[in-house]
Amino acid sequence: MATKKDTQKADGGEGSVKSDVLREPAERLYASELEAIAAADKFEKPAGWRLSPKAVLLYIMGGKVGDVNITPKYVGAPRIVEIAIATLATDRALLLIGEPGTAKSWLSEHLAAAICNDSQLLVQGTAGTTEEQIRYTWNYALLLAEGPSPKALVPSPIHRALEAGRLVRFEEITRCPSEVQDALITLLSEKVLAVPELGLHVQAKRGFNVIATANTRDRGVNDMSAALKRRFNIVVLPVPSDIDTEVAIVARRVREIGSSLQLPAAPPAEEAVRRVVQVFQELRRGQTIDGKQKLKSPSGVLSTAEAISVLGNGMALAGHFGTGRVSDRDLAAGLLGAVVKEDSKDEAVFVEYLENVMKKRGGAWEPLYTACKELV
Repeated sequence: MATKKDTQKADGGEGSVKSDVLREPAERLYASELEAIAAADKFEKPAGWRLSPKAVLLYIMGGKVGDVNITPKYVGAPRIVEIAIATLATDRALLLIGEPGTAKSWLSEHLAAAICNDSQLLVQGTAGTTEEQIRYTWNYALLLAEGPSPKALVPSPIHRALEAGRLVRFEEITRCPSEVQDALITLLSEKVLAVPELGLHVQAKRGFNVIATANTRDRGVNDMSAALKRRFNIVVLPVPSDIDTEVAIVARRVREIGSSLQLPAAPPAEEAVRRVVQVFQELRRGQTIDGKQKLKSPSGVLSTAEAISVLGNGMALAGHFGTGRVSDRDLAAGLLGAVVKEDSKDEAVFVEYLENVMKKRGGAWEPLYTACKELV
């Protein structure tokens, strides 16, 4: 477990965490910000909450408390975050949906960190998720030796959240089989978990709720039943529509990741970030930024998270195998992998974009065009 010394920060930012843990949970990473907000929070708090809804909004959207700068955790419309926070203050569960890379998991983690100081009560939805992972399972050695007993019971994250009055995160809920999803219906409506083997009913304490996430690209995988959907308030997280917003998101996260991983390279220049984001936006939309030229879009999703990955990988290449400054050659390999990842036919889409858009722009785009052409 990380000690208090491990999580001390020089400036309140992510990259200043002194720890050998690769990725600290949000409540440790931003502990000083949360403490400063909690100390100054004079608003009414819902039962079981560490912070008031207004204070949670400040933590998520950023601002200042005294001399402490609160870094923005989500860049987007504040109203979206307000709706999410207000939902969690009711008895309705929250479902965050959107395209891959729209910060659904990121937002759910920070909401849990701010509200209950624990973002690690987590169920990861997959095709192999079972009902036992939602309810409880058993220590079978004890079960065989002593029979059903509280000591032999192994509670799920949802079970623990019920008992403690905390938030539980359910990632990629639509990837779970439908019968597993429907195990949530009684939990969400009655706020109780039955353990018939022990003759127990675990009642949810105040503060309990569920934050689920789902990708719009997963529709049709295991659609949620109407009965389950009725237990959720649904908030749609949009893909950044304008290039300036996405550039700001990408540049900030790349700096944080580079500092956290101690990559031996300077963050890429804003011009490089803007070019990568523009490539993503144009291929995603199927037209150039100015709207004058139609383009073919690749079959895969070009998310903001992948743009961050391209630039982060460029920093690693520049630091370990280059000059320490991110070059167009460092970015080209990541761009190719991001565009051509699901269908080999997407390579033709990328080549067409290179020849019909990037090459014709010339100037500052020429080195990136040349580096990309070397790879295709």
